[in-house]
Amino acid sequence: MQNRVTPLSELIDTSARGLVYGNRGCLHDDAGRIRRRYNGRRWISCQLRFNDWQRGPLLQPGKFTELFFLDEVTAFAAGHRPCALCRRADYNRFVEIWQTLHPGQSCADAIDAQLHDERVDPDTRAQRHHDAQLDDLPDGVFVLHDGAPQLVLGDSLLAWSAAGYSTRAPRPTGRQAPVITPPSLVAVLRTDWHSLVPVVHPSAN
Repeated sequence: MQNRVTPLSELIDTSARGLVYGNRGCLHDDAGRIRRRYNGRRWISCQLRFNDWQRGPLLQPGKFTELFFLDEVTAFAAGHRPCALCRRADYNRFVEIWQTLHPGQSCADAIDAQLHDERVDPDTRAQRHHDAQLDDLPDGVFVLHDGAPQLVLGDSLLAWSAAGYSTRAPRPTGRQAPVITPPSLVAVLRTDWHSLVPVVHPSAN
């Protein structure tokens, strides 16, 4: 099914499995075909398992489109934040961090509106990027390097694939790069973020 999300927020069809679940509204038609990139501003990331809940089959008519991410940093890059239901402890910690970045924004609606401004260009509806010094970025941020999304981790850049991180190259110094991860989520990653879901896929190690 076309329900695997890349760091570029694209939905692809792949047999590789992800470690994080989520949604951004109903994106498919009654036949299960993807018709839109998002539906609304509430983009969340969830645990794969919660209270033994299970819904099948996937992509039911009129229901939200079940999405899957390689790991949480991929979900962050695509612009998703922790779910307030299945990841309540993560969500509460996320809100605490968020309020230091955006005083007065404490409810989900305000957070989602801010994130939407950072992740989607209002004119083109394409994913927004911003430039930053590679030297200054924390671990877990995605950048565009050599035309592809790559993960910043220590002194390396790791190439993303649906099955995991494939190749490793030195992180260039003294250079700027287009950053895929929205600015507010870059700031969250600066806090040594940890969560109930895998933050970085094991293949990165």
